[in-house]
Amino acid sequence: MNPARNIEAIYSELRRLAAAQLACEGTGHTLQPTALVNEAWIRLAASPGALDSTSDKGAFFRAAAVAMQRVLVDHARAKRAEKRGGERIRVERQPDEFAEKSMGDDVLAIHEALEQLKTVDPESAELVALRYFVGMTLPEAADALGVSLSTADRWWLYAKTWLHQKLRPR
Repeated sequence: MNPARNIEAIYSELRRLAAAQLACEGTGHTLQPTALVNEAWIRLAASPGALDSTSDKGAFFRAAAVAMQRVLVDHARAKRAEKRGGERIRVERQPDEFAEKSMGDDVLAIHEALEQLKTVDPESAELVALRYFVGMTLPEAADALGVSLSTADRWWLYAKTWLHQKLRPR
């Protein structure tokens, strides 16, 4: 396959995932899908060899998930900055709400919880990042991680329960 076509196809797929993810955002969200993908692409290009691994779709999408997560977290932090009048509010979520493509104001809380989950179960944390920040379905995320759907389903159930415990109000 022509490498330029491969990159175009991957960029289009990232753009599609970003558009689907951001379509569920609240009305106050200012980041556009193209801007999200472009910023993630720039961050990937700055990482040595990240764009060279486009032949391994799973590895590339895992790297893209991390880049998109960082862009979204940075964007949320900027919106929440004190100079812009933001204060963090913890929102209770039910475990099944993680399957929905809605980030709203709790993106920072979820990011922080995911950082904690990485120390306990890095595979589950990576699965959540692919689903939550990239907008992949469970089968797409399982494929990107190179695991069976039943394994991904187990990881997902564990991660949802773990995150629900961490994110519920005290």
